[in-house]
Amino acid sequence: MSTCHLSSAKPAAPRHTGEFRVLKIIGFCLLALMLVSIAFAKPPAPGQRAEPNQKQSQTRVGLASYYGKGLQGKTTADGEKFDKNDISAAHPSYPMGTRLRVTNLRNGRAINVRVNDRGPVKEHRSKGVIIDLSERAAIELGFKRQGKTRVKTEVLEWGEEKTKTAAAESAT
Repeated sequence: MSTCHLSSAKPAAPRHTGEFRVLKIIGFCLLALMLVSIAFAKPPAPGQRAEPNQKQSQTRVGLASYYGKGLQGKTTADGEKFDKNDISAAHPSYPMGTRLRVTNLRNGRAINVRVNDRGPVKEHRSKGVIIDLSERAAIELGFKRQGKTRVKTEVLEWGEEKTKTAAAESAT
């Protein structure tokens, strides 16, 4: 039979060498550099088509809701009259006229929309809604009855930001 001898020696403390500290600093610097490069990345110029790598960076996933009869005929942020039967979208920050591909992730249906208004409201954005679509767009995507659905949005072409004043001046 073998016997087990317990030693009263203390276990060796983990060694934190200078190499480990250097690796931590390098890792932190790389992370900081990556975050800074993302923060200062510029989207394509207005009217310019998104390149494949830029399109991937402008793909978002979240909820879509729709708005319709309550705003029928009201003026949108770009100065147009809202028509719930047109295919259009409201986005909080994309330039007016930006064209997006919106895909319903629950059923695979997809449509192209044009941003012509601002929205969703802050309260809905805080609940994960990333885009408001016209009632017609919700019907095409198959979620009107549910009111909301999970979508993926992809920038196809950047629009040019126009204010109501600029739109009115160009119309005259």
